[in-house]
Amino acid sequence: MADPRKTILLRISPDLWAALNTLARDELRSLNAQIEFLLREAARRKGLLNSKESDRPPRPNSNADSADQADDA
Repeated sequence: MADPRKTILLRISPDLWAALNTLARDELRSLNAQIEFLLREAARRKGLLNSKESDRPPRPNSNADSADQADDA
């Protein structure tokens, strides 16, 4: 199964890149994952995303669906 996530080009200042990279390292995330996390949080605060949605989409061929079903039982 192909990854359903979209790819974008992001141009940011070196200062912002350094700050985000430091934050990502501190939170044990990749820079890409940190940017996605921050964007998702901002969208939640604006009411654009359901707060119950997971922080990351499930990876292809993962068992996330069975784990979700176990939580619902």
